[in-house]
Amino acid sequence: MPLKIGIVGLPNVGKSTLFKALTKVQVDISNYPFCTIEPNIGVVKVPDSRLKKLAEMSRSKKIIPTIIEFVDIAGIVKGASVGEGLGNKFLANIREVDAIAQVARVFDNSQIIHVNNKIDPENDIEIINTELILADLETVQKVKNRLEKDARGNKKGSLEQLEVLNKINADLEAGKLANETVLDAEDENTKIIIRELSLLTMKPFLYVYNVTDINQKLAANLEKKNHIKLDIKIEEELIELTKAEAQELGIKSNINDLIVHAYEILGLITFFTTGEDESRAWTIKKDWTAPLAGTAIHTDFKEKFIRAEVINWQKLLEADSWSKAKELGMLRTEGKNYIVEDGDVIEFKI
Repeated sequence: MPLKIGIVGLPNVGKSTLFKALTKVQVDISNYPFCTIEPNIGVVKVPDSRLKKLAEMSRSKKIIPTIIEFVDIAGIVKGASVGEGLGNKFLANIREVDAIAQVARVFDNSQIIHVNNKIDPENDIEIINTELILADLETVQKVKNRLEKDARGNKKGSLEQLEVLNKINADLEAGKLANETVLDAEDENTKIIIRELSLLTMKPFLYVYNVTDINQKLAANLEKKNHIKLDIKIEEELIELTKAEAQELGIKSNINDLIVHAYEILGLITFFTTGEDESRAWTIKKDWTAPLAGTAIHTDFKEKFIRAEVINWQKLLEADSWSKAKELGMLRTEGKNYIVEDGDVIEFKI
């Protein structure tokens, strides 16, 4: 399944324009609130120069990059957690994504309506995060009621799970996102609660500041967040220009920064397979073992795994071919406990 990044924000902050620039898909970007009702979905290649170099070395017939799905979700407004605007639809759509790219408007343009009639990115972010927190508090309360009942009946694990839930609840009530709560990620009861709650604010967040100057210094509270700056209007205009025209005008795209950052905030790495038929990038979680990494290719690989032959992509390029790397003893034979590293080129033996 492709990874999904939800593009969210207040109406008219540049969400759909960003989606168009990312995916080169024509969408409705009219100047009025709730222009996006059903979410637009587009598939975006994750840029990776390593893959092209491996393909050139192997003379591959096909190059298959790893991908991310970007989902352009309806604009949110104050009161969305209780159904204002398209709140219920917004919340339902955002539950389906793996991470959130929240667009905040920094640029000033009197011709483009702002839903609150003022440019205040910190306030915009607070409005959206508050609505997500309020929706999460409602979810937490429902699970809390059930756990308290289970605890009275001495159900195994209920007290420990309730303790985890109370930590999350306290942070949400303090106005923090659930992903800021300090938890033991390896604890089984923590895993159970996180899985059951499926909170909106437990997802990774990346803030996209829509600016007219990507070198613009913003308020400290904005700068400290996990963010990138984009002139989204310029990115849209670049779609219509050739590379030569963009160079002549001195315009450079920074859109790939968003794709790469989105990939990174999910805690993902890339390994490669390469040969004459194809060179391909595969997406896995950091710290996955070789058998788990193999499931990216086929679910059977985990159970049928025997060993893996591994080499770093740069080392393979130095050898100039897989057979030459083998002849020179550059390939490593790794077993079930090997932790795959970003940039590994792997041949699985099953």
